[in-house]
Amino acid sequence: MIEVRNLVKKYGSHLAVDHLSFVVEKGKIYGFLGPNGAGKSTTMNIMTGYLGATEGEVIVNGRNMLKEPEEAKKYIGYLPEIPPLYTDMTVKEYLAFAAELKKVKRAEIGSQVDQVMELVKLTDVQNRLIRNLSKGYKQRVGLAQAVLGFPEIIILDEPTVGLDPMQIIEIRQLIRELAKDHTVILSSHILAEVREVCDYIMIISRGKLVASDTPDHLERLMKGEETLELEVKGSRRQAEDILSQIPYVEEVKYEEQKDKMTGVHIQTAGHRDIREQVFYAFAESHCPILRMQMSKATLEDVFLELTQDNGGDVQEVTASSGEISENKEDTDHDGDL
Repeated sequence: MIEVRNLVKKYGSHLAVDHLSFVVEKGKIYGFLGPNGAGKSTTMNIMTGYLGATEGEVIVNGRNMLKEPEEAKKYIGYLPEIPPLYTDMTVKEYLAFAAELKKVKRAEIGSQVDQVMELVKLTDVQNRLIRNLSKGYKQRVGLAQAVLGFPEIIILDEPTVGLDPMQIIEIRQLIRELAKDHTVILSSHILAEVREVCDYIMIISRGKLVASDTPDHLERLMKGEETLELEVKGSRRQAEDILSQIPYVEEVKYEEQKDKMTGVHIQTAGHRDIREQVFYAFAESHCPILRMQMSKATLEDVFLELTQDNGGDVQEVTASSGEISENKEDTDHDGDL
């Protein structure tokens, strides 16, 4: 539905988006994940036609955003981080006005406004002035204007920023509801939010795309995806002797603790599950295991691995490569503007 090709955005000598390319397919919820200043909002503004690119192009359903902006924008509904609201209007007045701007047929404006208010649960406050609404309801109004005209693609920039926990849950539910009939793209730097609602994640760091895959697959691609953690009543030497007899043990880290306790962290070849062998081996050696658990790499681990400040080196993860690699290009420190 959307193809971003070799996108570059510069502000003078400042590089905000650095040769960014990706494809958005129909019917999924996509998450743009990255630290503050990564280039998420700049990319979204270019995708929606609010900003021009220095280089590259955005194709929306076969329409070039630069050459055919009016046609391309028909497919997109956009909620910026700060919703563009006229606070002296009532909710219903504002949505009717937004529908006119979107060139919704005059005969359909009333029914569309009612339908959208029902969808985002604004019907009860439709006659209230927007300035008197809570931040959560203002965000709903912004979301409603993005949905007007029922575009195929909904783009949301930080849709839950500044909301309380209950409002965040409500907005997430709305996003899932929208995804039944629309392709949704949302940006966030909140890892839990992206993990919760997105089918596919694109991680951006310093204007570059450094990872692109499903949340589960990204976590599996991390080296040492699963670690077997033990706490045993015995010495490090005892634990080493026992583990040397168990196949598939690839890497072991030890942590000597008080009261003759030892912490053991085991990574296995091919991510083998060796818990049963470990249990019986330690039992036969009369070395009690007081705690055993599997620890998996999380989206937080992936995020930190890929976006940490590493002196200009950009690490990349792709669905096809199945591994993390380093790109030694020097880049400027870029950000959202």
